[in-house]
Amino acid sequence: KMTSSASNKNVSPTKPTSNKAAVLYGARDLRIESFPDPIKTPLTPNQVLIEMHAVGICGSDVHYLTHLQCGPFKVKDPMVLGHECSGKVVEIGSAVKHLSVGDRVAIEPGIPCRRCELCRKGLYNLCEDITFYATPPYHGSLSQYAIHEEDFCYKLPEHVSYEEGALLEPLSVGMQAIERTQVFAGSHVLIFGAGPVGLATLLCSLAAGAHVSIIDIRSNRLEVAKKLGATKGYLFSDKWEYPATDPKVDIAIDCSGNEDVIRKGSKGIKSGGKLGIVGRAASVGVKNFPLFDLADREIDIVGVFRYRNVYGKALNLVSRGAVDVKSLVTHKFTLEESVKAFDVSEHGRDGAIKVMIMINEELKSSSSAPKTNGKL
Repeated sequence: KMTSSASNKNVSPTKPTSNKAAVLYGARDLRIESFPDPIKTPLTPNQVLIEMHAVGICGSDVHYLTHLQCGPFKVKDPMVLGHECSGKVVEIGSAVKHLSVGDRVAIEPGIPCRRCELCRKGLYNLCEDITFYATPPYHGSLSQYAIHEEDFCYKLPEHVSYEEGALLEPLSVGMQAIERTQVFAGSHVLIFGAGPVGLATLLCSLAAGAHVSIIDIRSNRLEVAKKLGATKGYLFSDKWEYPATDPKVDIAIDCSGNEDVIRKGSKGIKSGGKLGIVGRAASVGVKNFPLFDLADREIDIVGVFRYRNVYGKALNLVSRGAVDVKSLVTHKFTLEESVKAFDVSEHGRDGAIKVMIMINEELKSSSSAPKTNGKL
């Protein structure tokens, strides 16, 4: 039986007594306030309590903040944001076998039911009863502490930072995208969108040996993509069209959720190629998706939803230095600066790509972060 004694190996000597989180109450109404649930809820046998250290802001978080919706998911009650995260284990359940108090972990943020037909087939990301951080109605991890299942936590090697651990989440989206679209060595790939997920997909494609070009509306992001290894960058505008003189690609992967980009960019896919759909808009409806043009050219449309069975692969890429995800982090903020952090992320201020919120490291982060924009 577990006790709260500091001598118990299952509990940190500094077990928390309070918790703060970034809670979304309405459109653009984000509040930093007391949120006791994680520290007052008893752990089930296979759960761990994690002291959060790094939480990245995802495009879905911004959609929830601005529209209270991302695709079909709608915020109806106050919700803690955040799902790209890593931290340190401070308490473990009675049946936990592979984690100990003090372990540094990256967190795969979805817990499937494990019992449905999809889960039994290994397609657990498609489970209809999955509990996923910051997907309504479930709270996220932009909090000093959060509870998670042991088997969806991944130990971080000593040389892998908390920021890199949090970035395994978008990197896993990229891994899922290239596996679903079958990107191989020698493939010619065009990525729509050079935000964090687009750049993560670029890194995964390059690690697979592909030749990659990329489209975005921001020139600074195209420059980052080129530094990471993209062979060509296209600056998108209303008047842009895929150049007739440029070779067409085998595979395009949309990471923008922008129908105009998909419609124009898909002109650059070879007949018989593939189009992977990763990006999501705030709403569900489509108006200008080039369905019949794609069908006439037998271009396979491949859906990509989150990820499955790739988190360990993503960690392996980072651990052995095959990809440089840390270079995507342009800004860091403290938990108390979350409102400012979301503003920077939403508008791409000061060349922002990945905005990271550092938690339980406030003094260190604040001492080096200018109060004007939080940029490090």
